[in-house]
Amino acid sequence: MESLHPRIRVLWIAQWILTAIILGIVIAAVDQWIVTVPTIGTLAVVGLAIVLGVIYAILLYGRWHFELQDDALYLERGVVTFVETAVPFVRVQHVDTQFGPIERALGLSSVVVYTAGSRNADVRVPGLTPERARRLQDTLRELAVESEADDAV
Repeated sequence: MESLHPRIRVLWIAQWILTAIILGIVIAAVDQWIVTVPTIGTLAVVGLAIVLGVIYAILLYGRWHFELQDDALYLERGVVTFVETAVPFVRVQHVDTQFGPIERALGLSSVVVYTAGSRNADVRVPGLTPERARRLQDTLRELAVESEADDAV
């Protein structure tokens, strides 16, 4: 099993902090226009959201793994709900490598595997170095082509 790059925790923590700030803004708006909310309550909620987000990001990092098996890409992830996913190579339609602005700043990228069958059937492997993402993309593409040939026989 392969783990994600440790810098993905920074991205996940930043996302939680942003969510906590937005929550604080919503509470401040409620305080301003609807009902008075004690400032200490707002700060407590925002602080708790940040602490829980950091804990969640650290736990998620420890539980996010992937592996290329003989016939499928296998993923394990989750904190509250643990998810195991197997993506058979024969179902792979195409594979993208994505580099968002924050990911680029952290030297990370993601691989997105699109599968046949159902709507929005895609699997994302985040937190990879760009080199690892390209290698994984190439390998998945090759395995998908091989599986397609084997499946047609």
